[in-house]
Amino acid sequence: MTSPAPGTLAWFEVATDDPDGAQKFYGNLFDWSFDADGPAAAGGMDYRNIKASGADRPMGGILGTQGQVPGHAVFYILVADVEATCADAEQLGGSVLSKHLDPGPGAPAFAYLRDPSGNRFGVFSPPAA
Repeated sequence: MTSPAPGTLAWFEVATDDPDGAQKFYGNLFDWSFDADGPAAAGGMDYRNIKASGADRPMGGILGTQGQVPGHAVFYILVADVEATCADAEQLGGSVLSKHLDPGPGAPAFAYLRDPSGNRFGVFSPPAA
């Protein structure tokens, strides 16, 4: 089994009343692409499947809530450089809640971030071999 590439994860969902803003933020930060597809889109919901650059299948989705439920998301994304990703997130309108660049031997560097819609998520880099 190959290791995941930076910018990928198994699956997640971001629920927001600003799906266009979420798409712009995450697309620019991680080079993700989006498409409205599947049963949710056919049923009239604003649901956008997310693919990492070069991936052959979706790994998550953005749900447009139209204000019917609070925004929410919790997921972790593998990145090549936690500190650089934190800086990029801030430039794109997000914020860094906490970062742990040297958590100790064998532990991954990680950070908790917040996107412009207020959703919390995590990024991490594996510890050095």
